[in-house]
Amino acid sequence: MNLPLISSSAFGPRVLGAAALVVLSAFSAPSAHNAAPVRTAAIARAAAPVDHSAFDQLLKKHVNEKGLVNYKAWKADQAAFNQYLQLLSKNPPAAGWSKAEQMAFWINAYNAYTIRLILDHYPLESIKDIGSKIQIPFVTTPWAAKFFSIGGEKTSLDNIEHSILRKKYDDPRIHFALVCASISCPRLRNEAYTAAKLNSQLDDQGRDFLNDPTKNKPGKATAQLSKYFDWYKGDWEKNGQSVVKWVNKYAATKMNTDAKVTYLDYNWKLNAQ
Repeated sequence: MNLPLISSSAFGPRVLGAAALVVLSAFSAPSAHNAAPVRTAAIARAAAPVDHSAFDQLLKKHVNEKGLVNYKAWKADQAAFNQYLQLLSKNPPAAGWSKAEQMAFWINAYNAYTIRLILDHYPLESIKDIGSKIQIPFVTTPWAAKFFSIGGEKTSLDNIEHSILRKKYDDPRIHFALVCASISCPRLRNEAYTAAKLNSQLDDQGRDFLNDPTKNKPGKATAQLSKYFDWYKGDWEKNGQSVVKWVNKYAATKMNTDAKVTYLDYNWKLNAQ
């Protein structure tokens, strides 16, 4: 997960939402009596939410219960993955999709294209190693590189996180779900996010993240937390919330409101098996 867009020197890394494309020109001009049904059918097809089952199968196959990825095996098994990425690319969320359908799409897209980025440069020790290999003007991190398209728009991981998910949906739990291919990131689920299960999946990610002592060590009087709670402090404090309230929502060990908080070093090593 890339950092909020604060400044180029603040911390290590982590656009526009694409509108659904309804292409009617592919149809020959219909007669007056059937024009409306043809257009209605075309819009219905274009607006159908994406089926993430192909990604789900790949995650179950190549990601273990700890969220570690067998990138070597995945690199040799890319046909279905490439088809799924094409599905994402050609079917951006439509206005008629529910909020959960849209969020599931963008979370899966972020995680899938992060995996795509790793596979394109594998083997490597860290996603941050890719930055020095990208020779694009004004692009200093892999998160800023516009290496894929969704809905005909070239875009980046930064665009998905900051300009779409954080800006449009106002749900800090996305930080438990977006995975930057690093050890200190939240666990990569070995299942895709879906609209039907999204709320429970995000809550489960929060519990997993806050109760993993390698990523967070909450305590009553003192706590060592992930840098996510520092980097994205503004997100956690929206709507009358606070870092302590969010931690206490998921952590087994509760923090006092005046607990002294420090932040753990972030491990950028690749989340590989």
